Amino acid sequence: MRSGTTAGRGRRAVLATALGAVLAAGTLGADPALAEPSPSAGASHGGRHADDGRRTGTPGTPSGTPSGSRGSGDKDGGKDGDRHRSDRRRAVPVKGPVLAEGDAADSKAPTGGGLRTALGGTVQDKALGALNFAVADAATGEFLFGANEATPATPASTTKLATAVAALALLPAGHRIATTVVSAAPGEITLVGGGDPTVTALPADQVRIGGAPVDQDSAPASMADLAHRTATALKAAGRTEVKLSYDATLYTGPLLHKEHDATNIAAVTPLMVDEGRIDPRSPDEAPARVFDPAGQAADSLAAFLKAEGITVKAKPAAAPAPAGAAELARVESPVIGRLVERMLTTSDNTLAEAVARQAAIAAKQPASFDGGVRAVTDELAALGVPMNGVLLTDGSGLAKANLIPPIALVKLLSAAASPAHPELRPVLTGLPVAGFSGTLMNRFGAKSGAGEAAGIVRAKTGTMMGVNTLAGTVVDADGRVLAFALMTRTDADATSARAAVDRVVARLAACGC
Repeated sequence: MRSGTTAGRGRRAVLATALGAVLAAGTLGADPALAEPSPSAGASHGGRHADDGRRTGTPGTPSGTPSGSRGSGDKDGGKDGDRHRSDRRRAVPVKGPVLAEGDAADSKAPTGGGLRTALGGTVQDKALGALNFAVADAATGEFLFGANEATPATPASTTKLATAVAALALLPAGHRIATTVVSAAPGEITLVGGGDPTVTALPADQVRIGGAPVDQDSAPASMADLAHRTATALKAAGRTEVKLSYDATLYTGPLLHKEHDATNIAAVTPLMVDEGRIDPRSPDEAPARVFDPAGQAADSLAAFLKAEGITVKAKPAAAPAPAGAAELARVESPVIGRLVERMLTTSDNTLAEAVARQAAIAAKQPASFDGGVRAVTDELAALGVPMNGVLLTDGSGLAKANLIPPIALVKLLSAAASPAHPELRPVLTGLPVAGFSGTLMNRFGAKSGAGEAAGIVRAKTGTMMGVNTLAGTVVDADGRVLAFALMTRTDADATSARAAVDRVVARLAACGC
C-alpha cells in the first residue's frame, strides 16, 4: 500500500457518500435494495435486450500476457457470456457531479506491478474465456496495465462510447433536434423529421426513461405539443381542414440495420414517435417495433390535430417538403448531452444510430450508417484516440463486425474525463452506476463478490452471444479515478461471465497500489 492511502480512501469515501446522497434523493430513481444480485442474478429470461450488440457473433481475440507501463505480468482467464436479462431498468440519466479524477498533487495512479498483484487470479477466471483488457489513469490518459490491450475485440454496446464522444465533440452543447410542421401549399402541411427518435405521443406524466419519470431537462419533445402549436397557427390563418404529408428524407442509405430484428432496434428513419414502439408504455427493454415508424408518427400527429379541432383529409402520405416552405410549428429534443446520457444509461440502440447521424450531419457526411461511421472514426482520430484495429460499421454496437481494442476505449474515457474536454462530460455522467442505475442496476450486488464497488463504478456494458464487455471508470482506494475496459469472449453463460468481469473491476476499486 502506498503512502497517502488513508487520505485517498477518505477522498473516495466522500465521493461515494456524495453519490449515495444523490441516489437517496431519487436522482437515479433506483431502489438500492434491488442492487442485490449475485453471480446468479440478471440471467436472461429469453427476452432480447436493448443493451448491446445482441446475441449473435463471437469474433474472438487471443488470450495473452498482461502488460503495463510500470509493471508486467499475468495471464487472463475464461470464456464469455451470451444474452441479457430482461429486468426492467428504472434509472434516468445521472446529471449530478461526475466522480472527479484524483488530484495529482495528493494522490498517485497505481503502478502496473501493483495492479498485477491486486488483480491476481481474477483475470484468470475461466468464466472470462479470452480476455483483453486495459487500465489507464483517467486524469492523464496514461496506460497502466493490461493484457492484449492493443488487440481488437468485439465491443458490442461499448461502441456507443465512440458514438457519444464523437457526437459531443462535433456538436455544440446546446444542439437540439427539431421536428417541424411546414406549410407545403394552401391547405397542405408537411411533418418533417429532423432525426429525433424520442418524440413521444405519451402525456408528460406517463413518460418514462428506464422506468423512471423524467425531469424538465430530459423530457422528450411532445407530439401533442406539436399538434397544438400547428393547430394554433392553422386557426390563426382561418384553416380547420388540411391535407397532411410527411417528410422522412433527411437520412440516406438503408433503413434497416443489418442485425435488424424489429425489437432491439427500429427501422432507422429521421421521423418517428416513441422510437417506433408499438406500445410506448411497454417496460420491455427490446419491445416490438412498428414496420413504418415515419407513417406511425404522421398518424399520431393527425390524431392529435383532430383532438385540436383540425380535420386531416385522407391518410397522411410520404412526400418531401417543398424547398423554402414556411414553418408553422416545431418541437425540440433535449440538448445533445441529455440525449447521450439517455443513450448510454439505457443502452438505446435506436437513439445511438440517431446520434451517429447527427454527428454525420455536423461532419458534412451523409446521414447514413456509413456516414455516421466516417464521422465518428474521423473525429476520434482528431481527438488523438489510437485507431489501429478500430473497425466500426454502426453507431450502436449491434453489428457483429465491429472491432475496438481495449486501449482505444480507455483513451475515449480518459478524453471524456480530461479538463481539456468539458464538452465530453456527458459520456461520464451517462454511464450506468454499479448497483444503482441503467444496465448496471442489477450487478455488483452484495452477494456478487463485487459488492464493495457498488456506487463507485460507472461503466457501459456490452453483450452478445459469447461476448461480454464493460468499460468505464472506477475510484481506487487512493481516490484516483481509473479508466478501464474489459472485453471477453467465452463459452460460459452470460451471468457467470458478467460476474467474473465485475469481480475484476471490484479489485481495481480496492487497489491502493
